[in-house]
Amino acid sequence: MNKLFYIAILFFVLGNQAVFSQQIGEAIKAKDSAKSEEIDPLRPSKAAFYSAILPGLGQAYNKKYWKIPLVYGAIGTSLYFYIDNGKKYHSYRDAYKRRLAGFSDDQYQYLDDNRLIQAQRFYQRNRDLSLLVTIGFYVLNIVDANVDAHLIQFNVSDNLSFQPDVYTNEINYKPNLGLTFNYKF
Repeated sequence: MNKLFYIAILFFVLGNQAVFSQQIGEAIKAKDSAKSEEIDPLRPSKAAFYSAILPGLGQAYNKKYWKIPLVYGAIGTSLYFYIDNGKKYHSYRDAYKRRLAGFSDDQYQYLDDNRLIQAQRFYQRNRDLSLLVTIGFYVLNIVDANVDAHLIQFNVSDNLSFQPDVYTNEINYKPNLGLTFNYKF
């Protein structure tokens, strides 16, 4: 009985220390749901400007770091095809010019003149298309940074909800569609 009494006192002393270990002022405070974060109207234009200066910098400004490799991958791939098609275009063009000048020791001896002209046109068209794709990805980079900066400031809280609802009509038991818009104060 004596041992049980001492064990109970020991648990009581240790238990009181755990209960009173919180300090005054650490109580949980309810957040004011009416307050919202301040909107910076210049944030989207800054993000677009940064992306225009250096592709991917606007995504870093918006803290969307995972998009940076996508931006450089898209722009880099299309630039690679632009440069590669340009080299091939110049190679076929130079071979055709050398053939017109009377030289016959070019690397495309097995092609006739019409095939050289067709190859020039093919690679020139692909080079120009690659340049358009590169410019498109560059503009898409700027637009993505701008739109993402706008959407960061968009208010998405639990107080606002919008959901579709399907309910049955109690008169003829046919399903009806409806939309529910809730705002909690």
